Amino acid sequence: MTTTITARETDAFIGIGSNLENPRQQVLTAIERLKKLPETHWQGVSQLYGSRPQGPQDQPDFVNAVAWVRTGLLPLALLDALQDIERTQGKVKKRHWGERLIDLDVLLYGETVIDGPRLQVPHPFMTERDFVLLPLLDLKPDGCMPDGRSFQELADRVSDVFVKPI
Repeated sequence: MTTTITARETDAFIGIGSNLENPRQQVLTAIERLKKLPETHWQGVSQLYGSRPQGPQDQPDFVNAVAWVRTGLLPLALLDALQDIERTQGKVKKRHWGERLIDLDVLLYGETVIDGPRLQVPHPFMTERDFVLLPLLDLKPDGCMPDGRSFQELADRVSDVFVKPI
């Protein structure tokens, strides 16, 4: 299925995470950079959350948040802008699901579903991760996935005692 997207403002939710070199500050720096994205209006950010790592456990805990923007950027242009922020902050991917100086992910882009080689939206693992769902609930308590499942319903299914507001 091919989805045609025109350049109009679309609500997008961006996952933010870090577990290296002062993770809280890395997340806050990324937030300030997100506020300056072209063709994009800042809507808000969740509180910060601490979480255990997914995958390899021999790494520090993460600081996570979700940002909400209204953007005129098309999905791949938004992804490119996020990757520019990651590069600016010095991101180096060491291993799959490993430690990150900064990680920015397009979680949702309106009601759009994308299954491409560079970008999958909704983010393929977001429905399994409290450190994504709890921040989403901060921003949109009545929010839903494109398939109609509510953020609250999904969060209730994956409750993790290791995700805490900080």
